[in-house]
Amino acid sequence: MFRDILDFMKAARDRDPAACGPLCVLFCYPGLKALLFHRMANALWQVGLCLPARMVSQVGRFFTGIEIHPGAIIGRGLFIDHGMGVVMGETAEIGDNCTLYQGVTLGGTGRARGKRHPTLGDGVTVGAGAQILGNITIGSGSYIGANSVVIKDVPANATIVGVPGRIVSIAGERVSVSLHHERLPDPVLERLAELQREIEKVEEELRETAVVRSRQQAAS
Repeated sequence: MFRDILDFMKAARDRDPAACGPLCVLFCYPGLKALLFHRMANALWQVGLCLPARMVSQVGRFFTGIEIHPGAIIGRGLFIDHGMGVVMGETAEIGDNCTLYQGVTLGGTGRARGKRHPTLGDGVTVGAGAQILGNITIGSGSYIGANSVVIKDVPANATIVGVPGRIVSIAGERVSVSLHHERLPDPVLERLAELQREIEKVEEELRETAVVRSRQQAAS
């Protein structure tokens, strides 16, 4: 657990400009407390003590507003910023150095047992309110925009926005994971703008045609 504390402090220092020192992170960041509760709950879960594990996870939920099922697998360096309303299901798996914002859901679909929650690769960032549902894989280095709903696999280094989530850039052209949510592209808005330009072009052509016909009628 001491290693988890150090990893979280480093993650907070690197990814949160509001972090004002190690003591602030230690005492005031719910994400760190949620991770420590989860480590205890997961240890109990692994040895078959399901009820005590769930009780520990519920205590963690009460104090932090973050619900992590004891069966979830979490790598090193996870940073949960703010955290209120974050939910991680039983078979969710999170790689190293990922970042989750408030309201994120790593949820399942249907009632089938087995692997039914998402797997996040290393270095994935998930924006506030995003929902990642089902047994899908989010490739390493990907960015899930705020309030997106992702229900299909995502390749590495991709940027996803919208409902349902759409890939808007990959690899070299992806949006930098510098937390500038306001710079994420909006494919719906871009398409509407394109349609507006096409409409304006058609209207201009119609006006030109009307002028030509008017001149022809005047000449005749």
